[in-house]
Amino acid sequence: MDEKSVLPGLIGGRYLLESKIAHGGMAVVWLAKDTFLDRKVAVKLLRPHLVNDATLAERFRREAIACAGITHQNIVAVYDCIEHNGQQAVIMQYVKGKSLRELLDKQKRLGPKLTIHIGMSIAAALDEAHDKNFIHRDVKPGNILLTPEGRVLLTDFGIAKAMTSTEADLTHDNIMMGTAKYLAPEQVRGKPLDGRSDLYSLGLVLYECLAGRVPFLGESDADTALARLQREPTDLARLRPSLSPQLVKIIHKLLSRNPEHRFATGYETKVALHSALTGAHDKTTELTPPTGIALDEDVLTPREPVRAVTPARGEQRSTQQAPPFALRRMFVGLIALSLIAGVALWRVSGGTTPEVAALPEPAAVIEPATIASISTFDPLGDDGVENEALLPNLVDGNATTMWSTSCYDNQYFGSKEFVGLVVQLSHAATGTLRVGMQNAPWAIDVFASAESAPTDINQWGASVDGGYNTKRERASFVISSPAQFILIKIREVGKSADCSASNPYQGVLAGVAFTEG
Repeated sequence: MDEKSVLPGLIGGRYLLESKIAHGGMAVVWLAKDTFLDRKVAVKLLRPHLVNDATLAERFRREAIACAGITHQNIVAVYDCIEHNGQQAVIMQYVKGKSLRELLDKQKRLGPKLTIHIGMSIAAALDEAHDKNFIHRDVKPGNILLTPEGRVLLTDFGIAKAMTSTEADLTHDNIMMGTAKYLAPEQVRGKPLDGRSDLYSLGLVLYECLAGRVPFLGESDADTALARLQREPTDLARLRPSLSPQLVKIIHKLLSRNPEHRFATGYETKVALHSALTGAHDKTTELTPPTGIALDEDVLTPREPVRAVTPARGEQRSTQQAPPFALRRMFVGLIALSLIAGVALWRVSGGTTPEVAALPEPAAVIEPATIASISTFDPLGDDGVENEALLPNLVDGNATTMWSTSCYDNQYFGSKEFVGLVVQLSHAATGTLRVGMQNAPWAIDVFASAESAPTDINQWGASVDGGYNTKRERASFVISSPAQFILIKIREVGKSADCSASNPYQGVLAGVAFTEG
């Protein structure tokens, strides 16, 4: 069967396919209408060229069976499993929103509150799945959906396996099931699995949300998978010092190589994350965040309040050593107290009135803010991006390498009105942003946000600076209030020799730099 033969139409006698909304290596997901119940559904169709693979067809069938028995607010519901012209299809709940993968590709890092909300939601979903004796085995950002209302749902149980099942695993020889970047060590080794392997994968997802990258990444999938067998992940507190030590401890506990050292259940994980959200039972929060660093806020905020979760009666709370940076700060404090005591003792021994010398509290050392990443901002364009491959040229320190927009028929970007760049700093700061404009005239507005990078231009608020010039120059813009995200909105550009006569206008930039202060 040809892929093109699958066109919008009625399948299974009731599901009207309307448009493609996602696709992967095995399947295509369509938005459809259930004509019987008059509701929108998602239809996951096995790709036509895989129709004759009996193993994949059976995996599709088992996904429907696995999900049909699980009803939970944080799991995408499966309604039906049908066959259409020999092609397997799973009918699922339609979720309007985006995947966590899409959000991370756009935002790079998330705030701790949103990350905790995601973690609690998926931990609850996994707890329900594990309670029904199913292991997901492929927990990753692409399988986590977020709605505009703040709901978080786990989807794609395509390689789920019953913990007590005696059926064949449907795994080909020498193939690890799951995505290499998010496999638990026992999955890499081919050992028997239980729910704690899903919790390890969840730990990797939360680590990526906060650090902006996964802790293990090699040149190949095999290298990536094996890296977690050879070393521990980089201390998350080093990558993001503003995080609560309690949250850091929870994520590193999830990432323990030995399953016995992780949380035993999704419920325990949810309880721990909730305590990190509220600060309950955290004796180290007064040490963090370091002076001058504000906690990031959410990109998405659930509309309904999160209900308090408390451990079951008699449940043991796990204990773990404080992270190294917290110990170091306590150690510095103890040294200061020892010095004060020494001064007092010396003065007493000299026959003078005891008094304590005032020593300054050790200040937290904060590195100057630097540019952590740059992404294009083109919400009015066809694909939302503009020459992403050229972005490294803006921060390589080479004045001869450029980033440029596409070519347009007028200086105002046609009907789009603007093209933008979002600069993410290593932490919120004030300072001067410099942009090397290589053609003229040009007009720029600059916006700033301390908490997140809005995807809607109207959510950025009023511009904090701007400029216009008919000459090429290295333009400077002042960021007077602490901001971690800066939007460069280019409203007008000049002609470029690299463009055609019919579309002669193009923005050309030689570099972007930020100086804190």
